[in-house]
Amino acid sequence: MTTPSDSRSTDATNHILQAITAVGRHLEAMVLKISDLSTAFTSIRADIARFHVTVTDLDQPLMTVEYRIAPMPVQDTEIQHLQAKITDLEDRSWRDNVHLFGIPELKEGSDVKAFLKNFLPELTGLDFSLPLEFQRAHRMGPLHKAT
Repeated sequence: MTTPSDSRSTDATNHILQAITAVGRHLEAMVLKISDLSTAFTSIRADIARFHVTVTDLDQPLMTVEYRIAPMPVQDTEIQHLQAKITDLEDRSWRDNVHLFGIPELKEGSDVKAFLKNFLPELTGLDFSLPLEFQRAHRMGPLHKAT
């Protein structure tokens, strides 16, 4: 026969068992979540390791690029200086040049210097006291086709 105290004891035991079962289910859920977190952390570690390798692989080429770019401002200044010098030298080289226009093509024959020694006194009407000397004499540009 069951007494009211036995009934209360059974109810309390059942209640405790239900609570323990509920705690067990919660623990199982927590274990699953912790397992999921552990998997996620493992994946994140692998990603970080890959990124570390990638960053390490990129570090050397980046240092090479930085090494090559560093002197560029100095080189740019030097290039500008050299271009100015080339322009000046080209301008100076043209100072002693005489350009004659309007001389019919092929009139000079094969010896342009000899032609000019005779042609310039005729053209100017001057009698040069010293003989004319030329370092170089040539036509500029292509010959025009007769039309």
